[in-house]
Amino acid sequence: MKASVPISALLHHKGAALWSIAPEATVFEAIKLMADKNIGSLLVMSGERLVGVITERDYTRKIALQGKTSKATKVSEILSSKVISVTPVHTVEECMRLMTENRVRHLPVLDKDKVTGLVSIGDLVNWTISAQDAAIAQMEQYIAGGVTA
Repeated sequence: MKASVPISALLHHKGAALWSIAPEATVFEAIKLMADKNIGSLLVMSGERLVGVITERDYTRKIALQGKTSKATKVSEILSSKVISVTPVHTVEECMRLMTENRVRHLPVLDKDKVTGLVSIGDLVNWTISAQDAAIAQMEQYIAGGVTA
């Protein structure tokens, strides 16, 4: 499990579950869905087209701190429409770099404008830790004489 593998490998390991919401839905519905699924963001989809992402951070900064109500505000009013995305061939390292540079925690994965997945910073950290654990185990086995060079 190297960090230089394509993000498609991480998605294959993670599974294909994607959660989305329509731009016409209320922010309350979005927050409820995030809470029910224990996730921090939702893809905002108009049919098959990605129009943005809504996150818990969007809620806190654009609803709670602005004195708006989540039941009266539509997702389309607060979504992040400037979406930073990647393709299935981007590597884990490239995704981590993009997240750091753009200060985002979620990256939609698009293959020719079709959403094929979503990766979070947590997904990337877990993948990296697993890769490090595997490398350490392999080195320990080599040192112990269990693997030939």
